[in-house]
Amino acid sequence: MSLSIGPQLVVALDGPASSGKSSVGAAAAVELGYRFCDTGLLYRAATWLALRRGIPAAGNPGPLVALTSEIELVPDENGRLAHVTVDGEDVTEAVHTPAVDEAVSAVSRVPELREALLERQRALAGAPGGIIMAGRDIGTVVLPDADLKIFLDASAEERARRRAEERGLAPDNPEARFILTQLRRRDDLDRNRTVAPLRPAHDAIHIVTDGNEFEDTVAAVVTAIRDAERRAGMTRVAQS
Repeated sequence: MSLSIGPQLVVALDGPASSGKSSVGAAAAVELGYRFCDTGLLYRAATWLALRRGIPAAGNPGPLVALTSEIELVPDENGRLAHVTVDGEDVTEAVHTPAVDEAVSAVSRVPELREALLERQRALAGAPGGIIMAGRDIGTVVLPDADLKIFLDASAEERARRRAEERGLAPDNPEARFILTQLRRRDDLDRNRTVAPLRPAHDAIHIVTDGNEFEDTVAAVVTAIRDAERRAGMTRVAQS
């Protein structure tokens, strides 16, 4: 582990579905000695639970919002909030199924649900120590005053290829082609929703990862954070 070299920061890491936010952010956090939070797990868990209980995303939002009290993010051995439980049951794997992939955009655009989860996310970011918080509206809505904002991006084709590869699917497999269609649909929903649409913050560092190896993208994120730490350290010295 290579720890941070300056003041530890609050880092907002945004990007579209399957852009690598969770895996890259978690790896960068370990290298820097930061905490990590994958906020998408909160929305995925709400979606999984809503599907399980037959609660629709449209209509009365009350039952959907009520689900949030059962959802918790749980740290791993490195302090990364990369696991999610529902009523004490670890459902981290369950929330990454195709059914959840298909439904999560509709659930996550419910304004009342987003509002219910907003303060929880801010409280996590406000705890002592540096944190990388990954999501789709962290730099624009959840943490607009974050010390550093990064937007991790890749083409829909690249993201679909990665997801298919993770699932052991050949590129010409019908399910692999469906993944691309699904990602394009989700991009459209996320970018055009009324509440907290997916977009880079005006002051975000934009990192495009097409063609990158995983390690290359982690290194780019770590470098951006270390550069921001240096700047923060220099500012503090100048102000002292």
